[in-house]
Amino acid sequence: QDCQDFQISRVERLALSPPPQNSRRAVSANTQSTEAVEMQILSRSITRSDSSVASALPRWWFPALARGDAPLKALVPAYPNQHLFREKIALNWLRQFSIHGVNETKTNNAAEDSDPTLKTSLSEDICYMPIISGSSHRDGAIYKRAAYWEHNYFFDIADRTETRLEPARAYDIPRNMMQIFSMKLAKAPINSGSIQLYGYIAARDEVDLKLNYVFNRTRDDPIIVQQGSLIEMNGPKRAILLIFDVLLEFDMRIKNGENEEDDLQLIDGISEFDGLRMSWRPHEVRIGGNCGAVDTSFALVHNSVEATVEVIISQVQTGFDLSFSSTIDLLEMNKEFQLFSGNISESCGLGSFVIAVTEDTLMHLKFKVDHKGCNSNIESNCSFKAKLNGHAGHQLNLETASILVKVTWAVLPASY
Repeated sequence: QDCQDFQISRVERLALSPPPQNSRRAVSANTQSTEAVEMQILSRSITRSDSSVASALPRWWFPALARGDAPLKALVPAYPNQHLFREKIALNWLRQFSIHGVNETKTNNAAEDSDPTLKTSLSEDICYMPIISGSSHRDGAIYKRAAYWEHNYFFDIADRTETRLEPARAYDIPRNMMQIFSMKLAKAPINSGSIQLYGYIAARDEVDLKLNYVFNRTRDDPIIVQQGSLIEMNGPKRAILLIFDVLLEFDMRIKNGENEEDDLQLIDGISEFDGLRMSWRPHEVRIGGNCGAVDTSFALVHNSVEATVEVIISQVQTGFDLSFSSTIDLLEMNKEFQLFSGNISESCGLGSFVIAVTEDTLMHLKFKVDHKGCNSNIESNCSFKAKLNGHAGHQLNLETASILVKVTWAVLPASY
């Protein structure tokens, strides 16, 4: 998909994205005022413009305005310290940043940095996601730059703590979230056939900057995949907040024999997703590595709430193949994506699935049952309207099994 489509509406984006009230970027309120802290953050962003980061533009600067005739006051929502945000917007009138979500030059450089033995070609019309330099795990480079991560991204790289589930509280403001729809093994070593894949991909967002695993497998429990097949995700644990940016950290390897040191490195590093320039339409980017590449499909879901979907299967009469997908509304289009695909032979729970859904829109869930030896599939659907909090459920009674769907609605805080 053309990188030039990877853009957003500035007027709507700014109007819908007030800054977090308790940002992790803020220095203690006991020593500095909120305004002074935000000015310090803005100053850091300015100094970062000449850093060695090979990813997105400085994270606190808005992109170039899409409409040059739009009045400045119309772009600024009503919230405290809005004069500071006018200053940030004004800076971009001078800088004239690209309006694209992924800088084309950096995208091309990321593609060229991929292993040439994988026959990477810029003519493939694929957006390669830049990887921040010095962020590789296997050689320890990422840990040698602890001060860099603390200064620029405000987290301790040595802290490998997984994000926690928020205690039950009621929030009344929907937030913009990043929804990852799928991950696919786009490239693998030549003539490799089926491979055993392990490691992790995790998001760090502005809620707590902890690891929110989207995929996480140990070497003793790898998944079997082939080039072109989907990578089964077992996360995230909670929704991914997207106010300004999200860091995607990854270290995925291909098992190659008995010894770990012989394993092949698929992808390794950190990429930065800039929420202020992310499209509300689904897009796919490629993360390239030494021995392959992973395609990630995602979108920004505006004014969204978190849906945690639980599926419990009981009263199984005979084995069957089950495909489970969700469809959500993304402004002017709907997006369907797969959540589960596998064989069911006995009563079980499929686990939890976290989905970002725009408030007051419908989330559709589709179940397809394929009986072995039968030419026709059974399809059953149910829908839930997104709300700020609460619970909902639906029972599907099929000939071969009973499927109970439970949905819990919640709103993410700006930070814990």
